[in-house]
Amino acid sequence: MLEFDSLQTEDTFRLGVETGEQAKPGEVYCLVGDLGVGKTVFTQGFAKGLGIEEPVSSPTFTILQTYDGGRIPFYHFDVYRIGDIEEMDEIGYEDCFYGEGVSFVEWANLIQELLPSHYKVITITKDLERGFDYRKITIETR
Repeated sequence: MLEFDSLQTEDTFRLGVETGEQAKPGEVYCLVGDLGVGKTVFTQGFAKGLGIEEPVSSPTFTILQTYDGGRIPFYHFDVYRIGDIEEMDEIGYEDCFYGEGVSFVEWANLIQELLPSHYKVITITKDLERGFDYRKITIETR
């Protein structure tokens, strides 16, 4: 497990860039954190690390947003609003998880049974005692 201290938004973005630069086809990342901890900032940095220049936002209502403009395809899932696990089949999650791109899944605990045998978990947490902008970011492989 790797741990990082982010003291400002720019640190979170920069760690996302570095992680995206190292990403490989077929990897699945589960992004964990409460609302407002910086998941979108990290994701935007990750996309930048993949070479994606277009704006990146959370696909809260569309479930999946695909970005093809980088060195490998980037599949960004937000499964918070998924009503039934079968919806994942309908949007073709297997093509994303087991294809030539890299997948990011927010709220992955809701589709735990669909995750591949190996994936990475990025957890972002706040600690207000260390400052309003402080975030602890951990990356672990499961």
